[in-house]
Amino acid sequence: MADLSKYRNIGIFAHVDAGKTTTTERILKLTGMIHKIGEVHDGESTTDFMEQEAERGITIQSAAVTCEWKKHRFNVIDTPGHVDFTVEVYRSLKVLDGGIGVFCGSGGVEPQSETNWRYANESKVARLIFVNKLDRLGANFYRVKDQVENVLGARSLAMTLPIGEEDDFVGVVDVLTQKAYYWDDSGQPENYEVKDIPADMVDDAAAYREEMIETALEADEDLLMEYLEGELEPSIEQIKACIRKGTNELLFFPTFCGSAFKNKGMQLLLDAVVDYLPSPTEVPPQPLTDEEGEPTGEFALVDAEEPFRALAFKIMDDRFGALTFVRVYSGKLNKGDTVLNSFTGKTERIGRMVEMQAEDRTELSSAQAGDILAIVGMKNVQTGHTLCSVKEPCTLEAMVFPEPVISIAVAPKDKGGSEKMGIAIGKMVAEDPTFKVETDEDSGETILRGMGELHLDIKVDILKRTYGVELNVGKPQVAYRETITQAIEDSYTHKKQSGGSGQFGKIDYRIKPGEPGSGFVFTSSVVGGNVPKEFFPAVEKGFKSMMDTGVLAGFPVLDVEVELYDGGFHAVDSSAVAFEIAAKGAFRQSIPKAGAQLIEPIMKVDVFTPEDHVGDVIGDLNRRRGMIKDQEAGTTGVRIKADVPLSEMFGYIGSLRTMTSGRGQFSMEFSHYMPCPNNVAETVIAEVKERNAKK
Repeated sequence: MADLSKYRNIGIFAHVDAGKTTTTERILKLTGMIHKIGEVHDGESTTDFMEQEAERGITIQSAAVTCEWKKHRFNVIDTPGHVDFTVEVYRSLKVLDGGIGVFCGSGGVEPQSETNWRYANESKVARLIFVNKLDRLGANFYRVKDQVENVLGARSLAMTLPIGEEDDFVGVVDVLTQKAYYWDDSGQPENYEVKDIPADMVDDAAAYREEMIETALEADEDLLMEYLEGELEPSIEQIKACIRKGTNELLFFPTFCGSAFKNKGMQLLLDAVVDYLPSPTEVPPQPLTDEEGEPTGEFALVDAEEPFRALAFKIMDDRFGALTFVRVYSGKLNKGDTVLNSFTGKTERIGRMVEMQAEDRTELSSAQAGDILAIVGMKNVQTGHTLCSVKEPCTLEAMVFPEPVISIAVAPKDKGGSEKMGIAIGKMVAEDPTFKVETDEDSGETILRGMGELHLDIKVDILKRTYGVELNVGKPQVAYRETITQAIEDSYTHKKQSGGSGQFGKIDYRIKPGEPGSGFVFTSSVVGGNVPKEFFPAVEKGFKSMMDTGVLAGFPVLDVEVELYDGGFHAVDSSAVAFEIAAKGAFRQSIPKAGAQLIEPIMKVDVFTPEDHVGDVIGDLNRRRGMIKDQEAGTTGVRIKADVPLSEMFGYIGSLRTMTSGRGQFSMEFSHYMPCPNNVAETVIAEVKERNAKK
């Protein structure tokens, strides 16, 4: 099947527990891909196949599935709803042409749906809205529709209306054809009847139809003028064409309702994917960039005859080996082809290509523009890399990922575990661009960095279960530093006389605080030959070697300037070693006199909160010794920018979610070092001494 107009690449995204995965299951059942439906609450759904997903009933990584409906081919990606895994949503939206935003009929527009909606707006993805769980207590379709308009600022175009609600939800009215669809209680999606609209809904349905036609015709001015002048009512085909155009231009979002769990209302949603969401050729083509990431003005046109261009958007390791998920934007790809990774400049040969049906896979011999597939066993490809034809290299617009905000120290429980841990962590870092690992040079510990406490929790769990590495997990640590606050002049003499040749070196020097970020600076202004030139490097080396361990708590020392201005030497006993030892002694003697001080890392924190919680958030940041720099209001909330010490930010995501009923979000990155207040410094120094005493 190579007709691109019959392709639909769609994603399903929503807040935690709105029913994304169940909706995906129903799509697979209706399209004949699976015969037995697996339920999320039983831990048996098709797309949640990680143990951690089945247990917690949440989706952690996006899964891709391919199926067919009415001779159209759907590539469906089920994405996670949890804030710690938004990277999965973000990277999926990047490669999709359309999406379905699922909202819970009783929960409405929840915090994570706002975030995902914001991502989708940034990626300019056309969407349908599906109000799910209308059979639940407290479900109300019309309330959720209002929330979509007020909270998300999105125009909702009602395409179906619910017949009954909560326990009495029996079916939906199709606003366009003015017919009612009733499902029986067998739970089988195909058991439905089409009847006339219930008498008490006739007026409502007619009013919604009129509103729908007027909104839809905004996409076609000529038809709108004819309609408003009362000449004729447009045909169903014309209305559908207008809705399709308006949806793709993001003028409005067709809104459907139903219950995925009870299999009610799903067929109309699938028909809408065919009727209203764009095919790969109808979305703006992906821009190409140069090596610096600046747009070149060229685009990857969706056409099988163009040169091959594809984006790797996800790496996954499973029992069959490493899978690289790829979206092909233009050209064709055959088994055995050699392609270029424009990021690394290396070529890769395409071995096996597979089409994913969640856990199962179908072997492919070729793929073309518009396809989403997985390639087995690619070596040096990472998320966001461009694969292209060797003859015509190019780079697609890269993905930008948020920086990790929380870190923990881990160590394997037994000696043999460290090699296993190294290999496992290497694979996990390739899969998840927001998961970073570094080794703390001071303590030799392995530091894991991630998007939140749940994120790191899951990573430690995967290391334990999937890779069999038992870990000791430590408390998060802060990288403090030391510096000086006063300029002093001092002198130090090193002399040692005990049989044979002695050692002698005398230095007179000035020490003063350097500019922030300048590190260690050494100058010499010795006039006359009191200290011979050949000993200057030894003096510099002596001072520099002491910068790694400060006098207060042994943290590295930053921003110190040393000037050597005089001294003395002995014709026989002076040597480079003597002057180096003199410099080390001088450092120990003078740094405490120069007002040694502990400094701490300050983070640039960017908090996003709904308007009604701004006061709480600012008050809380002030309590954390934060300095508020700026705040700006947007359509869905307020962004607050502040500088806050890292030591005060542990556990912040939990407090922020509590304060904002789960709707707040934040990101932070290192900004600069600042002096610690005395009480904080005393506590830190005491802790270090206690730790050292235990060792």
